[in-house]
Amino acid sequence: MAIYIVRRLLWVVLLLFVITLVTFVIFNVLPAGDPAALRAGRQPSAELIAAIRQQLGLDDSYPVQFIRYIGDILPFVGGDGVNFGFSYQNNAEVLPQILDRLPATIFLTLGAVVLWLAVAIPIGMISAVRSGSLLDRVTMGVALIAISAPVYFLGLIALYLFADDIGRFPIFPGNSAYQEADDIFGKAGALLMPWAVLAAAFAAIYARFLRGNLIETMQEDYIRTARAKGLSERRVIFKHAMRSAITPIVTLLGLDVGILLGGAILTETVFNIQGIGRFAYEGIIRQDLPVVQGTVLFGAFFIAIMSLIVDIAYAFIDPRVRY
Repeated sequence: MAIYIVRRLLWVVLLLFVITLVTFVIFNVLPAGDPAALRAGRQPSAELIAAIRQQLGLDDSYPVQFIRYIGDILPFVGGDGVNFGFSYQNNAEVLPQILDRLPATIFLTLGAVVLWLAVAIPIGMISAVRSGSLLDRVTMGVALIAISAPVYFLGLIALYLFADDIGRFPIFPGNSAYQEADDIFGKAGALLMPWAVLAAAFAAIYARFLRGNLIETMQEDYIRTARAKGLSERRVIFKHAMRSAITPIVTLLGLDVGILLGGAILTETVFNIQGIGRFAYEGIIRQDLPVVQGTVLFGAFFIAIMSLIVDIAYAFIDPRVRY
């Protein structure tokens, strides 16, 4: 197991390097707007653009720019700690801005995860046990509708119906309420709608996925053997069937959590939550390369770490897994 973890960690380092290289090529090498011209404002002079390019180090060759960026990221190379560079737009360090927005993204992600698991697991189990019943058809039909509706559409509908500032039925805090809240309870109240919107599609996917896995697992020989031994149906489902059926769910959960921690762009944009996803969106719009690179690298880190955690968790969830 230790050797496997070391190999996975080395793979994470390689993966982050490749992602950084690809992001650099896309936003710096391929044709795009000139960051110096964007920063210089309207109708800038050629001298001003040239001075800004020299200040930002854009006159250097692409390999030199990339090596300098990698050297800033690695603390044992630069000696000044991890540095994701400086934003072209506001000349501020990127990493502190990401860390400042990280709590909002973590709070949004964790609340949505708890909500969609609390909804998806019971619905998936009930639908599998009562497969073909009216309840099964209704829940799976609603799940299909939730999967088909885009997150931004659900978010806008939720704001139009239930936001206390523009909603027809003002119940929940509206747009920008998270930034205006002073304590954790106020922030939790402001995230009720974003949690529900973000969890809707995920809960539907997880419920249908768990239902299919559990129905297939209930046909296995060891399940029939457990029933023949006289075990109760509840014990058969919870102790034997669910343990196998939930293993793929763990994989899906790990990747989804990693992606959301890297930034739930649509949800944060619709509800004006100043998280990592919103920060990445602003960096793309402004063609701010250090911001884009920093948020992409941060998101890739979460995805890789969550994937590693999932692989390790397999050994404890399913004894058949051996590394």
